[in-house]
Amino acid sequence: MSITLASPAARVLYRPEEAAAALGIGRSLVYEEIRLGRLQTVRIGRRRLVPPEYIAQYVDLLKREAEAAA
Repeated sequence: MSITLASPAARVLYRPEEAAAALGIGRSLVYEEIRLGRLQTVRIGRRRLVPPEYIAQYVDLLKREAEAAA
Protein backbone atom coordinates (compact mmCIF):
# COMPACT_ATOMS: atom_id res chain seq x y z
CA MET A 1 0.00 0.00 0.00
CA SER A 2 1.48 3.36 -0.99
CA ILE A 3 0.45 6.83 0.08
CA THR A 4 0.14 9.53 -2.56
CA LEU A 5 0.67 13.10 -1.42
CA ALA A 6 -0.94 16.05 -3.15
CA SER A 7 1.39 18.07 -5.30
CA PRO A 8 2.09 21.62 -4.10
CA ALA A 9 -0.16 22.92 -6.91
CA ALA A 10 -3.09 20.93 -5.49
CA ARG A 11 -3.08 22.38 -1.96
CA VAL A 12 -5.75 21.20 0.41
CA LEU A 13 -5.38 23.95 3.01
CA TYR A 14 -4.11 27.52 2.74
CA ARG A 15 -2.73 29.81 5.42
CA PRO A 16 -4.72 33.05 5.62
CA GLU A 17 -1.82 34.88 3.94
CA GLU A 18 -1.95 32.43 1.03
CA ALA A 19 -5.74 32.76 0.80
CA ALA A 20 -5.28 36.55 0.68
CA ALA A 21 -2.81 36.19 -2.20
CA ALA A 22 -5.16 33.82 -4.05
CA LEU A 23 -8.03 36.30 -3.64
CA GLY A 24 -5.91 39.33 -4.46
CA ILE A 25 -6.75 41.07 -1.19
CA GLY A 26 -4.78 42.04 1.89
CA ARG A 27 -4.05 39.80 4.84
CA SER A 28 -5.90 42.06 7.29
CA LEU A 29 -9.04 41.97 5.11
CA VAL A 30 -8.91 38.15 5.14
CA TYR A 31 -8.73 38.16 8.93
CA GLU A 32 -11.62 40.65 9.09
CA GLU A 33 -13.77 38.48 6.80
CA ILE A 34 -12.91 35.44 8.95
CA ARG A 35 -13.89 37.39 12.08
CA LEU A 36 -17.21 38.38 10.49
CA GLY A 37 -17.90 34.76 9.49
CA ARG A 38 -17.92 35.55 5.77
CA LEU A 39 -14.81 33.44 5.05
CA GLN A 40 -14.85 30.10 6.81
CA THR A 41 -11.78 28.33 8.15
CA VAL A 42 -10.83 25.09 9.82
CA ARG A 43 -8.68 24.89 12.92
CA ILE A 44 -5.77 22.59 13.55
CA GLY A 45 -4.56 23.34 17.04
CA ARG A 46 -4.23 27.12 17.17
CA ARG A 47 -3.79 27.50 13.41
CA ARG A 48 -6.57 28.72 11.12
CA LEU A 49 -6.47 27.29 7.62
CA VAL A 50 -8.69 27.90 4.62
CA PRO A 51 -9.73 24.99 2.36
CA PRO A 52 -10.06 25.90 -1.35
CA GLU A 53 -13.80 25.18 -1.31
CA TYR A 54 -14.26 27.87 1.38
CA ILE A 55 -12.39 30.33 -0.83
CA ALA A 56 -14.76 29.41 -3.69
CA GLN A 57 -17.80 29.86 -1.38
CA TYR A 58 -16.50 33.29 -0.38
CA VAL A 59 -16.12 34.30 -4.04
CA ASP A 60 -19.69 33.11 -4.69
CA LEU A 61 -20.86 35.24 -1.76
CA LEU A 62 -19.11 38.27 -3.25
CA LYS A 63 -20.74 37.60 -6.63
CA ARG A 64 -24.21 37.33 -5.07
CA GLU A 65 -23.67 40.60 -3.21
CA ALA A 66 -22.50 42.32 -6.40
CA GLU A 67 -25.58 41.06 -8.30
CA ALA A 68 -27.90 42.21 -5.51
CA ALA A 69 -26.35 45.67 -5.50
CA ALA A 70 -26.71 46.07 -9.29
